This record gives sequence, structure tokens and C-alpha cells, in this order.
Amino acid sequence: MTLPNFLTLSRIALAFLLWPLLFWDFLWAKPLALAVFIAASLTDYFDGRIARTQKQISSFGAIMDPIADKVLVLTTFTGFARMGILPVWLVLVILAREVTVTLLRLWVIRKGVVMPAQREGKQKTVSQIVTALYVLIFLSVRSVSDRYFPFWGPGLDSFFLASSFFLGLLAAAFTLISGIACLVDFKRALKRTHS
Repeated sequence: MTLPNFLTLSRIALAFLLWPLLFWDFLWAKPLALAVFIAASLTDYFDGRIARTQKQISSFGAIMDPIADKVLVLTTFTGFARMGILPVWLVLVILAREVTVTLLRLWVIRKGVVMPAQREGKQKTVSQIVTALYVLIFLSVRSVSDRYFPFWGPGLDSFFLASSFFLGLLAAAFTLISGIACLVDFKRALKRTHS
């Protein structure tokens, strides 16, 4: 197994490690969840860079890399929904787009069509990662503030929930926009294969 593919699979493993940390009743669980998410996000950067520089790009990596990204994001966002930080409907919008685009991408790959990454897709990914980092940082600060810095109160909690919802809305909007762009690209690519 190549190093890029190992990093891709490790991102999926880290996503499943993140889930219990979100709900573990332990002082440092939330900071650990933040560290795990950062580590998983870094594997996304390094697996692509190593694959390109070492000429280790593979069909397995091309398929599994976006799937690993979606597993990480959806695991994190569904955790936020279960905690009541983000509304369920918002996470379902993101989930529906990610599953639909992934299934379509796998379908067109079987037809020999490779869909390149889009600008809208990159904007979507950045917005999702920023939202996840923001929520995880606030959760980490809130979890340790009770013991070491007792400054957290209802006002900060309300601000945190409102700002998290706003960022979640932006992420959902970028996700929908990129989903529409993907559908347009799929349609064009399929037309080219039949022409």
C-alpha cells in the first residue's frame, strides 16, 4: 500500500475515532476531538501532495480520497446535530448532496469519465472545515473553562450557538451550490461520451 492511500484510509479511521470523543464525558475529550479533526484534515493535504510529487496517483486514491473527506465531514456534522449545535435539517442537506454526488461520481467513473475537482467543490470543502473547526474550538474552550477559567456563561453559549448556526448555513449553501455545479458537469460529461 502506498503512503497516500494509507493516509486516505487513516482519515476514515480518525473520523470514527472522533465520534466517541464528541460524547465522552471527560475533561479533555473535546480538545482531543479537535486534535483528531486537525490531524485528519492534514492527511487530506499530505496524501494529495505526496501522490502528485511521488507520482503515486492511483485509481484507488482517486475514488477513496473524496469518500474519506465526506466520511470525516459527515461524521463530524452528524455529531454536531446530535449535540443540538446544528439543526438536523441542515446536516441532512449536506448529507444528501455528498451522497448524491459520490454515487454519481462512482457511476460516471464506471463509464470511463473522470470528473476533475471544481472551484465550487473546493469552496464547499473549505466552508465545511472552517465550520467544523470553529465548533470544535468552542466546544474545547467551553469544556475546560468550567474547571480552569470559569468565564463561560449563558451569553457566550448563545453567541456560540448562533454563530455556529450561521457558519453551518454558509457551509450548507456552498454545499448546495457545488452540488448543482457537479450535476451540470455530470450532464456535460455524459453528453461528450455519447457524442
